[in-house]
Amino acid sequence: MLSGNSHSHGLLVGVRQVLTHGAITLLAVAIAFSLPVAAKYILFEWWPLVERDANLLLTTEVALASFLVLVFNVVKLGWDQRHRAASAKLASLVYARNGGGRVARWRERSLLRRLPAARDACILTLTGFDTFIDPASSLRRVLEKAYEVRVMLISPHGEGVRRRVASLPSDVTLLSFHGEIEASIAYLAELRKAGKKVTLKFYASEPFWKIVVLGDHAWVQHCHAGIEVKHQPEYVFALQHRNPREGLFVPFYMHFLNQWSSAEHQEYDFDANELIRRDAAGNEIGRTPLGVPINGAPIDVQSGLRELAPA
Repeated sequence: MLSGNSHSHGLLVGVRQVLTHGAITLLAVAIAFSLPVAAKYILFEWWPLVERDANLLLTTEVALASFLVLVFNVVKLGWDQRHRAASAKLASLVYARNGGGRVARWRERSLLRRLPAARDACILTLTGFDTFIDPASSLRRVLEKAYEVRVMLISPHGEGVRRRVASLPSDVTLLSFHGEIEASIAYLAELRKAGKKVTLKFYASEPFWKIVVLGDHAWVQHCHAGIEVKHQPEYVFALQHRNPREGLFVPFYMHFLNQWSSAEHQEYDFDANELIRRDAAGNEIGRTPLGVPINGAPIDVQSGLRELAPA
């Protein structure tokens, strides 16, 4: 699962940390050497002026008090952030956003630029439109660099998609869901033509999580009833290489793998536009049409069912 570029990425992170510590050390040395000069100026030039001018004395006292208040507030803020950072580190949370503002999108793109290229991509989502089709998607270009892409979308004719659509605003319809699923399938088909190894499965239950795993990072959003996923907060968890049992990357990744390996989820045949049903051993036992509208006319799923004769 982990990219072969992880070691080089870790080396770059180490070099950046060394350079950062070096810059801080140089700054500290510069401040230390400037202290005698500053002290000489304050004691022998500034303070005599303050003694002779009451207004200047008052201004100095106010400025010093304001500076101390600012320093103490910064120290308190840093202390509070230290505990929050420790909690985020324990959860392996490296990024979070609530909304799609420019600053949030810029931070996410900055995070993606720092990540090494991922060989594998795992996506558990609803229609896939926000990830694959939406121009605002920051993950699309990264996914296109992966060699193997495993995708799970909600079944277009399952009870889960009906309940999901019923909970959303009236402008979201089953037909619009079908259109988004078709667009995602077309996008994935283009990836296959480009030489990518793409596997698509469909699940029938109502979704609970949207998960995108790229290398050792996982993007997670909760599929809250009545709210579109794109309006939900987004969290990014990273694998703790030194202690993988810490953090939430592994639980979410394992959740995807458990869903992926379940025999109840049907695999999509891109060439035949059919869903493949398999038994627990992975043997094909039947096929059914995808069940999304073609030119606005729904497919009769029941009439399209066909079973495979036992070997």
